Amino acid sequence: MVMAQSLFRVLKQREPERELDVLAPEWSLPIVARMPEIRTGIASATAHGEVGLGTRRRIGKRLRDTGYDRAIVLPRSYKSALIPWFAKVPVRTGFRGEMRFGVINDMRPFDREVLDQTVKRFVALGLDHDETLPDILPNPALAVAADNQRKAMRELGIATDRRIVAMMPGAEYGPAKCWPHEYFTELAANLDREGFAVWVLGSEKDVVAGDAIAGGSKALNLCGKTSLEDVVDLLAACEQVVSNDSGLMHIAAAVGAHVHGIYGSSSPNFTPPLTKSRDIHRLGLECSPCYERECPLGHLRCLKDLRPDSVLQKILEKNR
Repeated sequence: MVMAQSLFRVLKQREPERELDVLAPEWSLPIVARMPEIRTGIASATAHGEVGLGTRRRIGKRLRDTGYDRAIVLPRSYKSALIPWFAKVPVRTGFRGEMRFGVINDMRPFDREVLDQTVKRFVALGLDHDETLPDILPNPALAVAADNQRKAMRELGIATDRRIVAMMPGAEYGPAKCWPHEYFTELAANLDREGFAVWVLGSEKDVVAGDAIAGGSKALNLCGKTSLEDVVDLLAACEQVVSNDSGLMHIAAAVGAHVHGIYGSSSPNFTPPLTKSRDIHRLGLECSPCYERECPLGHLRCLKDLRPDSVLQKILEKNR
């Protein structure tokens, strides 16, 4: 969702008066609400992987009277194109995918070599036929709510006059994206000695990881204690962040924090943090990127051999 904002920014640059609405999973709408380019976020009301034909038909029929003249369908699945089709949007743009002829009537070819990054794939769907991608794409830039930032810090009791480094130890994709918890812990302890405050951010799924990091350092575990809106504003208060390749990493990049991206099974060439203020930490072993959820070779060297002291050094260099 964060990377899709580059597409929205391109559309608004070209047609400032055009109204843009986003149909997306309900959990992501707080991110949509922080995008100045978007008028309205609409909940898709279907779970990931769910066909939900009846639900999609109901949503589509409800949207028929809104006057949409174009829909851009970012996923390449058949089901993702059904709501615009049910809504009878006249132009439905999308990549050639799962036999979508008919439901997609503005079909675009999908060239993996040219569209070698997720953000490029999104932006390409907003261009005219046969138009090449711009040399420079606009980076995501989420709005920050200062009042909510102060409120969240007050309610969580985390006001501090120290420089703040956030850590995001989670990654929904799987363990092959996750730097070892003990490395986060060692780094947090060293950052405390260097004068930094450390916050650990994530969902309820990351509470165990946050407890492990906080148990071996003075880091503050905020996993599961914040809303997505709060996370956006809290990350904006951080000087630097250390994160696996995850959604929170992209949020951090979009609110201006300096990002230290940890890459194991994935590649920064495909899903980089979209900011100039970043350091990429990746070993580039012969077996990576494998894009697997778990290490197929069983050693996870791409992450275990990436030691905390190398990340600490980059953080301190940035702080000088």
